[in-house]
Amino acid sequence: MNRSGLISRRRLLAGAAAAAGSVAAGPLLSGCNAGSSGGGSVTLTAMFGPEDLPKETIADFETKNPDIKISFLQHDAARLNAMLASGNPPDITIGAAVGSANTNARGLATDLTPYLEKSQVLKKDDLHAVNDSFRWDGGKIGQGGYFGIIKDWSQDATLWYNTALFDQAKVPYLSDSQPMSYDELLAVAKRLTVKQGDTTKVFGLGLEWAWSLYAPMAAMVLQQGAQLYNADLTEVDFTTTAARRAFGWYVDFAKAGVGPTSLNPLPDGSDVSTFSAKRMAITQDGYWFGGNFIKESALNGDIRMAPAPLMGDKRISPCYTGQGAWIPAKAKHKDEAWKFMEYFMAGRPAQERAKSGWGLPSLKSLLPKLPQDLPYQKQAHKVAQSELQYLAPLPDSPYVTTDAWNATLDKHLQRVIKNKQTVDAACAAVTDEINKLLKQGKERIG
Repeated sequence: MNRSGLISRRRLLAGAAAAAGSVAAGPLLSGCNAGSSGGGSVTLTAMFGPEDLPKETIADFETKNPDIKISFLQHDAARLNAMLASGNPPDITIGAAVGSANTNARGLATDLTPYLEKSQVLKKDDLHAVNDSFRWDGGKIGQGGYFGIIKDWSQDATLWYNTALFDQAKVPYLSDSQPMSYDELLAVAKRLTVKQGDTTKVFGLGLEWAWSLYAPMAAMVLQQGAQLYNADLTEVDFTTTAARRAFGWYVDFAKAGVGPTSLNPLPDGSDVSTFSAKRMAITQDGYWFGGNFIKESALNGDIRMAPAPLMGDKRISPCYTGQGAWIPAKAKHKDEAWKFMEYFMAGRPAQERAKSGWGLPSLKSLLPKLPQDLPYQKQAHKVAQSELQYLAPLPDSPYVTTDAWNATLDKHLQRVIKNKQTVDAACAAVTDEINKLLKQGKERIG
């Protein structure tokens, strides 16, 4: 098995995607005046992950746009924050749609709507609804202007599983269309887990614990018909029955010993290698996960995708992040950055990403390019298309970051797992700590 081809979800969030190939780019907008830069040759500073912006992609763009040179900066959150604070940001950078409310509320991003309205390449009616998480109306996400565009995405609560491990455990395959409950999922994971003494030979279920806790728990709350935040997103209540049930399920998962947690992490912090080694029966990962296995002939005959599980009666299949690109408000070359945005989101790189199966394209017009050559790709494509109708945005307050949520939840989960705290006490503590952060964020932003 060639492990060099495996890309973890963590690397994906840092900008990992398939390198661009040989598909010709579409036309590029040249006459938009919504930005601030003038004519003549310019150097465009682009802060991306190297997998998203390899030298071949840069060279192709520069060939098609001889008056624009790309200065590549490898994405680094600390460096980006420092550049934003100094008023000297990159001209375009990578970032997640879910969580962008904080950036937008601080006035750090450019409203791309004027560009979209004039573009012959990127059209608002071609943008999939997942891009609504990049929209901002001055108070909340989901409406108003577009402050970024998603490059590729997945409904990340969907499940991938190894049918060979199901056969060995004599467990029926998961449905292609009907979601199972989270309680049923945990019960199945227990049957699939194989232990030898103190060693776990096969994990029944991986949750990508190191990647996100807030997003899946927020989705669980929504599935129960409840809300985390108040109307103006300034306060949270994590003591509701719905929130305690979501938190408690993670505790039950950890205590069952069926999968990795922050107290029992995988060496590389991602499910990919363990799943590929046939040591994990189910992993909760989006459509993008299938891109790992195109060349893994020893495995791709045994893998399938299943719908996102449910905690409640409201079927929701969320996107946890939605990686995309945005143009900082103080970028020096906005027109040129928009030209690159068009190329990156609709041209050769976008078409090659779609063909590779590395996530769903955010343009509806690129959906037909998704791969269906291998049996597992056909099956996953069918499941993914069915799931689209259940997409719903996750709550995103401008006053607290998802990183803060994840750290707070993990801290209290560990305490409960170690029997140092009850679920009720933990949820009360999460409420208090997040509300303090929300108050501080509100005071800073105004």
